[in-house]
Amino acid sequence: MSKIKIVTDSTAYITKEYAERENVAIVPLNYVFGDEVGKEPFPGQFNEFYEKLKNTKLFPSTSQPSAGDFYEAFKKAFEEGYESIIAILLSSKISGTYNSAVLAKNMLDNKRIVIIDSLNAAANLKFLVEEAVNMSKNGHTIEEIENHLENMKKNMHVYFTVETLEYLSRGGRLSAVQATVGNILNIKPIIELRDGELKLLEKVRGKNKAISTIIEKVPENVKRIGICHVLDEEYAEKMKLTLQEKFPQALISVDEIGPVIGSHLGPKGIGVCFF
Repeated sequence: MSKIKIVTDSTAYITKEYAERENVAIVPLNYVFGDEVGKEPFPGQFNEFYEKLKNTKLFPSTSQPSAGDFYEAFKKAFEEGYESIIAILLSSKISGTYNSAVLAKNMLDNKRIVIIDSLNAAANLKFLVEEAVNMSKNGHTIEEIENHLENMKKNMHVYFTVETLEYLSRGGRLSAVQATVGNILNIKPIIELRDGELKLLEKVRGKNKAISTIIEKVPENVKRIGICHVLDEEYAEKMKLTLQEKFPQALISVDEIGPVIGSHLGPKGIGVCFF
């Protein structure tokens, strides 16, 4: 049986415990926040960042891992005795992470490295990683895993909304005037990740309406749902109860969103990833 190393980036928001237990390598994205320079941490370690975000008018900038970061991760895996590597990464249409990994593969000139552009993020990226881990443990080849994940990612969907438009404005996605007017009118955008790109799907009035509209997007034959949130576990757990009642056959998890994606949503941003 081929020994396959699974690599992903920090926007899969996989717990440290899972990564250590399953020997998944996490290559973190970076952020600069005022005078603070850091690497995106694991779930359970986001609160300090978001408290700072809430209490300052500064807005963080983020960047992909360097090719050198991936080079070191790949080199280490081969040194540990892995025969091949499969890296499953954040959508190339919203980050240069995938391109950094391709550069690292070329630096190593190694055909035993497969790099997958997930065209996804957050829980959907996590689901792809978990699938790869399970298939590897069950003796599947790297080619079988690659083909399966390429098909699986085509049936994935992401929808989310925000508590306030302030952070979309701070991040340059909206003008200050649009954000102010939208907040006064209690406008909630429903944003979709489609074909790897973020797109505004529609606008509705009120958070409850936004959430019910998102839930209506989930099909009857859904297999897995990740409720992704920024500091809003209480609301996420309520959503989980609603979704469990509607989709009793689905496996549903509640997942934290970290700084790289969560900065743009702001505290209490929430959404669903599913396939």
